[in-house]
Amino acid sequence: QSNEENIELHVVSYEEFEAFVNATSYVTDAETYGWSFLQKDVYNFEIVEGANWRKPDGENTPSSKYLPVTQVSYNDAIAYCEWSDTELPTYEKYWELIKSDNRTIVTNDKPITTVNEANVLGNVWEITATTIGDSTRLAGGSLFCSVNTCHGTSKDRKQFIDKQTGNIHIGFAVIRSSQHCNKE
Repeated sequence: QSNEENIELHVVSYEEFEAFVNATSYVTDAETYGWSFLQKDVYNFEIVEGANWRKPDGENTPSSKYLPVTQVSYNDAIAYCEWSDTELPTYEKYWELIKSDNRTIVTNDKPITTVNEANVLGNVWEITATTIGDSTRLAGGSLFCSVNTCHGTSKDRKQFIDKQTGNIHIGFAVIRSSQHCNKE
Protein backbone atom coordinates (compact mmCIF):
# COMPACT_ATOMS: atom_id res chain seq x y z
CA GLN A 1 0.00 0.00 0.00
CA SER A 2 1.12 3.51 -0.66
CA ASN A 3 1.81 5.87 2.20
CA GLU A 4 -1.27 7.89 1.16
CA GLU A 5 -3.51 4.83 1.66
CA ASN A 6 -2.18 4.30 5.18
CA ILE A 7 -3.45 7.57 6.61
CA GLU A 8 -6.75 8.41 8.21
CA LEU A 9 -8.43 11.23 10.02
CA HIS A 10 -8.52 10.76 13.80
CA VAL A 11 -10.64 12.96 16.08
CA VAL A 12 -8.62 13.97 19.16
CA SER A 13 -10.33 12.91 22.37
CA TYR A 14 -10.39 14.60 25.75
CA GLU A 15 -8.11 11.80 27.03
CA GLU A 16 -5.53 12.35 24.28
CA PHE A 17 -5.51 16.11 24.78
CA GLU A 18 -5.16 15.57 28.54
CA ALA A 19 -2.06 13.39 27.92
CA PHE A 20 -0.58 16.23 25.84
CA VAL A 21 -1.26 18.82 28.56
CA ASN A 22 0.10 16.54 31.29
CA ALA A 23 3.29 15.91 29.30
CA THR A 24 3.91 19.54 28.32
CA SER A 25 2.08 21.74 30.87
CA TYR A 26 0.52 23.49 27.87
CA VAL A 27 -2.02 26.23 28.65
CA THR A 28 -4.80 26.69 26.08
CA ASP A 29 -6.04 30.02 24.76
CA ALA A 30 -9.33 29.63 26.70
CA GLU A 31 -7.40 28.98 29.93
CA THR A 32 -5.26 32.06 29.27
CA TYR A 33 -8.33 34.24 28.69
CA GLY A 34 -10.27 32.70 31.60
CA TRP A 35 -13.44 32.28 29.52
CA SER A 36 -14.79 30.86 26.28
CA PHE A 37 -17.97 30.60 24.22
CA LEU A 38 -20.79 28.27 25.15
CA GLN A 39 -23.00 27.66 22.13
CA LYS A 40 -26.63 27.05 23.14
CA ASP A 41 -27.88 26.31 19.61
CA VAL A 42 -27.05 27.47 16.08
CA TYR A 43 -28.02 31.06 16.77
CA ASN A 44 -27.37 31.67 20.48
CA PHE A 45 -24.23 31.62 22.58
CA GLU A 46 -22.91 33.10 25.77
CA ILE A 47 -19.50 33.89 27.18
CA VAL A 48 -18.81 31.65 30.17
CA GLU A 49 -16.12 32.29 32.76
CA GLY A 50 -13.97 29.20 33.34
CA ALA A 51 -15.03 27.41 30.14
CA ASN A 52 -12.06 25.54 28.67
CA TRP A 53 -11.12 22.05 27.51
CA ARG A 54 -11.22 20.72 31.10
CA LYS A 55 -14.74 22.09 31.73
CA PRO A 56 -16.29 22.85 28.32
CA ASP A 57 -19.47 24.31 29.86
CA GLY A 58 -17.53 26.15 32.57
CA GLU A 59 -18.72 23.77 35.30
CA ASN A 60 -18.45 20.08 34.39
CA THR A 61 -15.73 17.83 33.08
CA PRO A 62 -16.75 15.77 30.03
CA SER A 63 -18.85 12.71 30.88
CA SER A 64 -16.37 10.49 29.01
CA LYS A 65 -12.66 10.83 28.28
CA TYR A 66 -13.48 9.48 24.81
CA LEU A 67 -15.55 12.51 23.79
CA PRO A 68 -13.87 14.86 21.32
CA VAL A 69 -11.86 17.55 23.05
CA THR A 70 -13.61 20.91 22.67
CA GLN A 71 -12.98 24.50 23.75
CA VAL A 72 -9.69 24.37 21.86
CA SER A 73 -8.39 26.88 19.34
CA TYR A 74 -6.37 26.58 16.14
CA ASN A 75 -3.29 27.56 18.19
CA ASP A 76 -4.01 24.74 20.67
CA ALA A 77 -4.50 22.23 17.84
CA ILE A 78 -1.17 23.21 16.24
CA ALA A 79 0.63 22.79 19.58
CA TYR A 80 -0.92 19.33 19.98
CA CYS A 81 0.14 18.36 16.45
CA GLU A 82 3.73 19.44 17.08
CA TRP A 83 3.81 17.32 20.26
CA SER A 84 2.11 14.26 18.75
CA ASP A 85 3.92 14.33 15.38
CA THR A 86 0.61 14.60 13.53
CA GLU A 87 -0.87 17.31 11.35
CA LEU A 88 -4.13 19.14 10.84
CA PRO A 89 -5.76 18.35 7.51
CA THR A 90 -6.39 21.08 5.00
CA TYR A 91 -10.07 21.65 4.31
CA GLU A 92 -9.86 19.65 1.07
CA LYS A 93 -7.91 16.79 2.68
CA TYR A 94 -10.51 16.59 5.48
CA TRP A 95 -13.29 15.90 2.95
CA GLU A 96 -11.14 13.41 1.07
CA LEU A 97 -10.33 11.43 4.24
CA ILE A 98 -13.88 11.22 5.61
CA LYS A 99 -15.34 9.59 2.48
CA SER A 100 -14.90 6.07 3.89
CA ASP A 101 -16.32 6.84 7.36
CA ASN A 102 -19.68 5.05 7.50
CA ARG A 103 -20.47 5.61 11.19
CA THR A 104 -23.49 7.62 12.35
CA ILE A 105 -23.35 11.34 11.58
CA VAL A 106 -24.24 13.24 14.77
CA THR A 107 -26.17 16.40 13.93
CA ASN A 108 -29.13 18.40 15.15
CA ASP A 109 -30.76 17.00 18.31
CA LYS A 110 -28.23 14.34 19.32
CA PRO A 111 -25.63 14.95 22.08
CA ILE A 112 -21.90 14.98 21.34
CA THR A 113 -20.87 11.35 20.93
CA THR A 114 -17.59 9.56 21.72
CA VAL A 115 -14.96 9.65 18.99
CA ASN A 116 -15.12 5.90 18.29
CA GLU A 117 -18.92 5.86 17.86
CA ALA A 118 -19.48 8.92 15.67
CA ASN A 119 -18.61 9.77 12.10
CA VAL A 120 -15.87 12.39 11.87
CA LEU A 121 -18.41 14.44 9.88
CA GLY A 122 -20.76 16.09 12.34
CA ASN A 123 -20.51 15.79 16.14
CA VAL A 124 -18.21 18.84 16.52
CA TRP A 125 -16.72 21.23 13.98
CA GLU A 126 -13.10 20.39 13.19
CA ILE A 127 -10.38 23.01 12.93
CA THR A 128 -8.40 22.69 9.68
CA ALA A 129 -5.00 23.86 8.46
CA THR A 130 -6.75 26.01 5.84
CA THR A 131 -6.38 29.60 6.98
CA ILE A 132 -7.09 33.09 5.71
CA GLY A 133 -5.32 35.80 7.69
CA ASP A 134 -6.02 35.22 11.39
CA SER A 135 -8.88 32.79 10.73
CA THR A 136 -9.06 29.03 10.25
CA ARG A 137 -11.68 27.19 8.22
CA LEU A 138 -13.88 24.79 10.14
CA ALA A 139 -14.99 21.52 8.55
CA GLY A 140 -17.70 18.98 9.13
CA GLY A 141 -20.45 20.71 11.06
CA SER A 142 -21.54 20.00 14.60
CA LEU A 143 -24.39 18.61 16.62
CA PHE A 144 -26.16 21.97 16.12
CA CYS A 145 -26.18 21.64 12.32
CA SER A 146 -28.94 20.41 10.11
CA VAL A 147 -30.02 21.06 6.54
CA ASN A 148 -32.38 23.72 7.92
CA THR A 149 -29.78 25.57 10.02
CA CYS A 150 -26.06 25.96 9.38
CA HIS A 151 -25.87 23.02 6.94
CA GLY A 152 -22.34 22.40 8.16
CA THR A 153 -22.13 18.88 6.84
CA SER A 154 -22.01 20.27 3.31
CA LYS A 155 -18.54 20.62 1.79
CA ASP A 156 -19.61 23.92 0.21
CA ARG A 157 -20.30 25.54 3.61
CA LYS A 158 -17.80 28.28 4.46
CA GLN A 159 -17.30 28.64 8.21
CA PHE A 160 -14.27 30.47 9.61
CA ILE A 161 -13.24 31.33 13.17
CA ASP A 162 -10.26 33.26 14.51
CA LYS A 163 -7.21 31.27 15.59
CA GLN A 164 -7.62 32.02 19.31
CA THR A 165 -11.29 31.10 19.81
CA GLY A 166 -12.70 27.89 21.22
CA ASN A 167 -16.30 26.81 21.61
CA ILE A 168 -18.17 23.91 23.18
CA HIS A 169 -18.78 22.42 19.73
CA ILE A 170 -15.37 22.96 18.12
CA GLY A 171 -12.59 20.36 18.30
CA PHE A 172 -10.06 18.99 15.85
CA ALA A 173 -8.98 15.88 14.00
CA VAL A 174 -5.46 14.97 12.94
CA ILE A 175 -3.95 12.99 10.10
CA ARG A 176 -2.25 9.85 11.37
CA SER A 177 -1.13 6.55 9.95
CA SER A 178 -3.82 3.89 10.15
CA GLN A 179 -1.35 1.57 11.93
CA HIS A 180 -1.07 4.17 14.72
CA CYS A 181 -4.85 4.47 14.99
CA ASN A 182 -5.37 0.71 15.08
CA LYS A 183 -3.03 0.31 18.06
CA GLU A 184 -5.38 2.24 20.35
